[in-house]
Amino acid sequence: MHLWKEFVKYTSLNVLGMLALSCYILADTFFVSQGLGTNGLTALNLAIPIYSFIHGSGLMIGMGGATKYTIFRSRGDIAAGHRSFTHAVYLAVCFAVFFVLLGLFLPGRIIGLFGAEGEVWEMGTVYLRVILLFAPAFLMNNVLLCFVRNDGAPQLSMAAMITGSLSNVVLDWVFIFPCRMGMFGAAFATGLAPLISMGVLSVHFLRRRQQFTFQFQRPRLRTAGGILSSGVPSLVTEVSSGIVMIVFNAIILGLEGNVGVAAYGVIANLSLVVLAMYTGIAQGVQPLFSRGYGRGDGKSLRSILRYALLTMLMLSALIYGVVALFAPQIAGAFNSEGNAALQSIAERGMRLYFLACPFAGFNVILSMFFTSTERPAPAHVISLLRGFVLIIPLALALSAVAGMTGVWCAFPVTELLCAAFGMVWLGGLMRRGR
Repeated sequence: MHLWKEFVKYTSLNVLGMLALSCYILADTFFVSQGLGTNGLTALNLAIPIYSFIHGSGLMIGMGGATKYTIFRSRGDIAAGHRSFTHAVYLAVCFAVFFVLLGLFLPGRIIGLFGAEGEVWEMGTVYLRVILLFAPAFLMNNVLLCFVRNDGAPQLSMAAMITGSLSNVVLDWVFIFPCRMGMFGAAFATGLAPLISMGVLSVHFLRRRQQFTFQFQRPRLRTAGGILSSGVPSLVTEVSSGIVMIVFNAIILGLEGNVGVAAYGVIANLSLVVLAMYTGIAQGVQPLFSRGYGRGDGKSLRSILRYALLTMLMLSALIYGVVALFAPQIAGAFNSEGNAALQSIAERGMRLYFLACPFAGFNVILSMFFTSTERPAPAHVISLLRGFVLIIPLALALSAVAGMTGVWCAFPVTELLCAAFGMVWLGGLMRRGR
């Protein structure tokens, strides 16, 4: 019963927090659709994949570093725990410099490569430049959220995520409508959110409750490599969303034009919210997985995994039921111009695309289980299959055969195949008693 209570405490808080965090972009999608119409929605959807790269990089560093920190602390190695946090900060700074340079010099070229032209190109360039320049805030926010959660303060981590997300919703409305700041306002509101979130997290440090500290020391490639290796599945989970969006945008532009891309924008952003809930479960149980593994407690590991998968299945049934029943209303909320083609494409797409829910949830949780127990190989394979190896050729092949129906089916087919692979690998571990 104690283990169940811990599971509920960590996962419920983290699902709420990740749900709030995912609303960064969903709020942009809604207010941009209302204030800037189909072209604004198209521009946003073309620019959003870069946000997935930033967010994924932050999660890779944060989850990788926090996983190592928890394992070291459970073994009593305090110095190694401090070293993990220090190197996570070093890595965040390196990635931040890279993204800021992109924002200063290449936003227009990047959005042009994604297929934007004319007004769509102008709005997309503005959004992308601002998001890239705020990359340091996104990265450090993710690092701190992961470490504070693993430092025994999941409530504060959740509060920070929710506060940042709610501020984004409010500021989106203020900047786009009363202030009439257009696409810049949407991006600026999103960029301010992680700064507000870090302001909430600062309470953990002001009260001197943290058990990790930043210590100036010479960077160690082995330590940095270990963090990145542990965090790669988190990166691929997020980056795959960006890669899929880029590929799908290119395919849909050829099939349905800007209206099709706008319709896909609705589905893709809803998908980010759904995946965030699964990521919330996975990140919530990560400290419990890592602690159990560090102590050699196989029984608690299996119990936590079972709780996580059952919760995911119930959540998946609820999500798909809502999507199937309310697809017209959901699409209509983002269709301010009443575009009949956008409405029809989005409704059909939602009902096919979200068939992937239980398989995607299984893959996200299983990848975290393998990562948290220092089995990076299967986690990397699942993540790469989901993000690149299967979905891209499947999207190209199925769209050539079945048009838009093939595009929508590529995601569930990919997740189903990856889940089958993960089930085989997990079954092998269980039979060997590991």
